[in-house]
Amino acid sequence: MNTATENSALNRGLGPRQMNMMALGAAIGVGLFYGSASAIKTAGPAILLTYAVCGVFVFFVMRALGEMAIHNPVAGSFSRYAFDYLGHRAGFMTGWTYWFYWIVCIMAEVTAAAIYMTYWFPDVPAWIWALSALLAMGALNLVAVSAFGEMEFWFAAIKVVTIVFLIVTGTGIIVFGLGNDGVALGLSNLWSHGGFMPHGAWGVLAALPMVTFSYSGIEMIGLTAGEAKDPERSIRRVVNTVFWRIAIFYVGALFVVMSLYPWDLIGAQGSPFVLTFEKLGIREAAGIMNFVVLTAALSSCNSGIFSTGRMVFNLAEQGQAPGRFRRISARGIPVYAVGLGVLVTLIGVLLNYIAPPDLFIWLTSIATFAGLFTWTIILLSHIKFRQRVTLSADRRMMPWSPWSSYATLAFLALITAMLTLSENTRIAMIVGPIWLLGLWLSYSLVQKRNGLTTEVYE
Repeated sequence: MNTATENSALNRGLGPRQMNMMALGAAIGVGLFYGSASAIKTAGPAILLTYAVCGVFVFFVMRALGEMAIHNPVAGSFSRYAFDYLGHRAGFMTGWTYWFYWIVCIMAEVTAAAIYMTYWFPDVPAWIWALSALLAMGALNLVAVSAFGEMEFWFAAIKVVTIVFLIVTGTGIIVFGLGNDGVALGLSNLWSHGGFMPHGAWGVLAALPMVTFSYSGIEMIGLTAGEAKDPERSIRRVVNTVFWRIAIFYVGALFVVMSLYPWDLIGAQGSPFVLTFEKLGIREAAGIMNFVVLTAALSSCNSGIFSTGRMVFNLAEQGQAPGRFRRISARGIPVYAVGLGVLVTLIGVLLNYIAPPDLFIWLTSIATFAGLFTWTIILLSHIKFRQRVTLSADRRMMPWSPWSSYATLAFLALITAMLTLSENTRIAMIVGPIWLLGLWLSYSLVQKRNGLTTEVYE
């Protein structure tokens, strides 16, 4: 049996291959396979423009995070950087907000996994599958981090292979008429149904919150820094490649889908992925996609448990969570911090089955708000980081600093405004500030109880 200690260090068992796939797995989820239809309805084919523009600013967020992670590769990542460069209260609020963000995501993903399992086993109660998924992913997070990373690699690989298959075969249908009696479909669906931008510039702007949420999760790269082999080389390689892969997968897949089908019909007849595979004569398309989205849900749950554990571990190191959560097993796993996330999520899963649907809408709204808050903190921390730390040319990753940071902050402010203007997302701008106010007040109590000073906790 592995006993927990306070003196052990996290095990640096993650390589670039695993880190790449962990970030891909966290950012590419069921939203692309099934949820992209709502974003397409909002902006039409111009959703490609929304993804491209948003991707430029996500690129700057990742570069800022990568630069700080190379300089100080710690498990707490942006929470620790906020702690160091913006103040202890900022570190506390960032850490617990991101922890709650993943708690909500895990609740959603295990619930989704239960729904997908009932496709094959309709007579088994859904709560059994939700509980099984949570416990299985929790157990996986308690073994060596290299084993966790390997499993996450294969989870993410399934999604990546599916998307690549769609892009390649879809291109074959568009150009050569593959599966369409040799009649090439061409690209006319991109402009033949109300134009490329059927809802005008407003549609492009209105889709920003949904697209931004699609990219959320990519910042998880920072949390892997504390357990990365050769952090400087690994982090630099991952930051330089994973963003482009995600952008290509999202834009490429949606470009193919909207070329194959009129944008205003997408979602009305089921998942566009399923429809595409059926067009190719794959009879079990629905079953295959159900398996893919099941692994997508498990992958996100797996990444979420990892993230909550590392974030609470870092908060405990900063004196902003009980000291017990600093304890690490002989395998280098923060077992108590991981266990806390699983326990809270278990309560949430139970509540999800008895609480009214509106409660979960509030929780997911906080998750959306939390993603924007986290990216804002990363940029503000990086601005202060650049003011205090002199970097050699080979360690600078953020181009045009600090102006790129200021421009990205303005873009995030625009997305926040869109959350306020949209009736469907306005609740996020009510619940989110209440959550932050609660953390602000809670910090004062924690500071008074623990006697925290202005020094960094060691």
